[in-house]
Amino acid sequence: MKKAWPTKDAMKQIYEQHLWGTNQTPFYSGDGSHNPDIINPYIKAVKNFLLSFQNPLTVCDLGCGDFNIGKQLVPYTNHYHATDIVPELITYNQQRFRFNNLEFTCLNIATDPLPIADCAIIRQVLQHLNNKEVKQIVNKLGVFKYVLLTEHVPSGQFTANKDIISGQGIRLKKQSGLDIAQAPFNLPIVDQTTLVTTHLPNNKGKIVTTLLTLF
Repeated sequence: MKKAWPTKDAMKQIYEQHLWGTNQTPFYSGDGSHNPDIINPYIKAVKNFLLSFQNPLTVCDLGCGDFNIGKQLVPYTNHYHATDIVPELITYNQQRFRFNNLEFTCLNIATDPLPIADCAIIRQVLQHLNNKEVKQIVNKLGVFKYVLLTEHVPSGQFTANKDIISGQGIRLKKQSGLDIAQAPFNLPIVDQTTLVTTHLPNNKGKIVTTLLTLF
């Protein structure tokens, strides 16, 4: 049986061994954070959402990765708090990205208190975590009014929320994907709107971004 590593160690290994690919930089968050066909529609939709408010929102990015996407959203926020579990990645990002309204913090979002903000961005993060950790995070999301949640799920019908070992993989191989409104997570949602759906080639599922309103 595959050994379950602590999530922090698993994520550090992914970056150290370039398991999500490489673009000749020390940290690379994979095709899902760099492929224009995937990220451009996402950035456009999130930018439009952020610009829909007269007073800019405070945003907490839970699992910011290499920040290739986040850097393009910072200008449309009042304050952008970016977090990740890998300390070396956070240090690297702090050296590369400088905005007056940008803050980086190393956090385990499953076990540490979450920063307070109007909106949380959770982009293709929960899909890599086991159900216990997802549940720990979901239980803390009530501090945010809005959650911009992005998940990679199968294209057709699937059984939601099959458990996995936290790490590089996702539930797609089990013909599953996350739905945090369903058991065992049961996040109370006032409203939800699909902002972007990107269908991947070769029957590799779809990436769906949903705006969740929690109160």
